[in-house]
Amino acid sequence: MTATYLPVKTDFHASCDAPFDTDFNKPSVLDSKLDDSFAAIDWQAPWLCHLNQLSYISKAITHLSVLRDDCAQPDNNKNTPNIIAKVLNVGLQQQADSLQQSLPQTKPALNNHPQTLRFVSQEALPEGEAYESFIATTGNIPTRDNLHDLFNGSIWLTFPKTKALLNYYHMLEIDQQGIGSSRGRVRDTITVFDENGAVLVTSEPRISEALIDFDWQASLVEPRAQWESPKQLDGNAQAAVYIFGHALLEKLLQPRKALCAHSIVIYVTQDFFALSLAERICYLDQKVADYMNALLSQSDVTARKLSPLPILGVPHFWAENATPSFYEDSQVFRSGRRKKI
Repeated sequence: MTATYLPVKTDFHASCDAPFDTDFNKPSVLDSKLDDSFAAIDWQAPWLCHLNQLSYISKAITHLSVLRDDCAQPDNNKNTPNIIAKVLNVGLQQQADSLQQSLPQTKPALNNHPQTLRFVSQEALPEGEAYESFIATTGNIPTRDNLHDLFNGSIWLTFPKTKALLNYYHMLEIDQQGIGSSRGRVRDTITVFDENGAVLVTSEPRISEALIDFDWQASLVEPRAQWESPKQLDGNAQAAVYIFGHALLEKLLQPRKALCAHSIVIYVTQDFFALSLAERICYLDQKVADYMNALLSQSDVTARKLSPLPILGVPHFWAENATPSFYEDSQVFRSGRRKKI
């Protein structure tokens, strides 16, 4: 990666400590259906460190959870005030302001036009209309007050170009295949990556090649010193993982050794690791979008082209993997080698 490809220096997190939207203090917000599951989020977990607006979102959700605990029990018959959509919209605007850019947009497919992204109530989705089509034609992302949609929205904030690209391919496939019981190979691949994907970034091809070949010792154990800790950026590091799948983030609320991501590899030069986190994510969003565009354009694309990665085996993701014996569990770190595809 030469200097000409480096992103303009920005700080996505510069505005994370902005005051909360005053709407959060209104009675309707305090009557939210935000349930106790949000208290399970460990906002310091290493797999969350890369999320844009993490400081703001974590403080907002924690703040609202405390308010809910302090107030009377909500009337469950009341309509949801769409707390998560509101939090995400504030984060979306703060991020655009910090970049001095317009809000991100959809990637138009077919006869559609670019649409500015915004999080809305799930109730805004017309009955019978496909979720992906609604986003493509309106820019509105239906959002429920649950963990799954909080993490989905957080990935939209972090990788907006990639998420828009995936939506674009959904639209192309829906136009050709319609909505049926089977999604087809392209949409299956999109769904697997969207829900469970991870991005391995490395300047050392031997690490990624070993991982693709299921050689866990050569990819995760022996080069451990070359792997970066998410909580301590290191310009000398040569490998790092950034989670893309929002369902995977939700599963990691209860970490299990057997959790396995479906990963892609983005090769970078060493100067990538000298960038700030915000600059890295800005750069990666475009690179991951380009990668997925090339992958989904292949006539033989399947989810098998995504490489299995036992996510708690990523160095520095889980304290127990500091011991080499952690990787001796053959039920998790399987030795099978895939055929060339």
